[in-house]
Amino acid sequence: MRRFLATLSLAITILDGQAQSLDAATRARVAERAVAQVRESYVDPSAAAKVEAALGDGHAALDASADGEAFAKSLTTLMRSVVDDRHLHVEYSAEMLGKEAAPTASELALYRARDEQANYGVERAERLAGNVGYVDLRSFSKTAWAADTLSAAMTVVAHTDALIVDLRQNVGGYPATATLVESYLFDKRTHVVDVFWRDGMRTEQFWTQDSVPGLRFGGTKPVWILTSKSTFSGAEQFAYDLKNLKRATVVGETTGGGANPGKFVALDDHFGLFVPTGRAVSPITQGNWEGVGVEPDVPVEAAKALQVAHRLALASLIAGTPAGEKRQSLQETLETLK
Repeated sequence: MRRFLATLSLAITILDGQAQSLDAATRARVAERAVAQVRESYVDPSAAAKVEAALGDGHAALDASADGEAFAKSLTTLMRSVVDDRHLHVEYSAEMLGKEAAPTASELALYRARDEQANYGVERAERLAGNVGYVDLRSFSKTAWAADTLSAAMTVVAHTDALIVDLRQNVGGYPATATLVESYLFDKRTHVVDVFWRDGMRTEQFWTQDSVPGLRFGGTKPVWILTSKSTFSGAEQFAYDLKNLKRATVVGETTGGGANPGKFVALDDHFGLFVPTGRAVSPITQGNWEGVGVEPDVPVEAAKALQVAHRLALASLIAGTPAGEKRQSLQETLETLK
């Protein structure tokens, strides 16, 4: 490690040229601590040696300017060149980062206020033509904060005949919150995903809840999930779980490919590292979507996914509806969408 640090520090000093506000010692320190955190916490223990070797061999690729964001980006790129994990990344903050391992009460209040402004991830909940429910979820906020809002959204669509869950702009969040929403789509307790944590070498199981606040959509009516290239992490968990449990049809694009949850740790006053400490494991496939994403059942451009899913939902309802006024109404609605 000392040889690695000396090499990295010397290389950065040479690249600096002029004195900069982000100096070589700071960059070397941030790199050293990043390696240490990967060694201590990353879900794959072998990753630290790969990261250290990459930093030792590829130091010239690191940004040597005074720009903290550029240095964080280049350090992330170098680490990901040997550890293919989209969750693993370094961040730069112009504001000083807190030193506590857990957020302070004031920080939690700020986080909750931010999530509240975003309606805890619920962008829209409505009834589309043909009595098709539609819920647009942009994130999976902390479960205790989001439960009431999610309950209200799911109650809005509880009496619809089919449901579309839009995750095209959802980049993830809490696995437990994703599981809470899944609970509205089953009639009985169902095992949806496991997470293996390096800490304690333990496996945490996630099951849908026996009871939910508000009204349940139920486990028999058809469900479609919309995805895009931006769909990530906990949102991918939702799509992967329901796809493999044969509970939903995925429409859209292959998702981002991040299946390793983790934690954010401060490296110094202005740099932090998100280090994946766990790995999602499906009880159905015994694997996950890391690096490959969730493939849609119906591939289509993300911008067209809602129209396609709505048509598919109507066609499904028509197929299951006896001849009569309701079937005729559904057919007319489908024709207007075409």
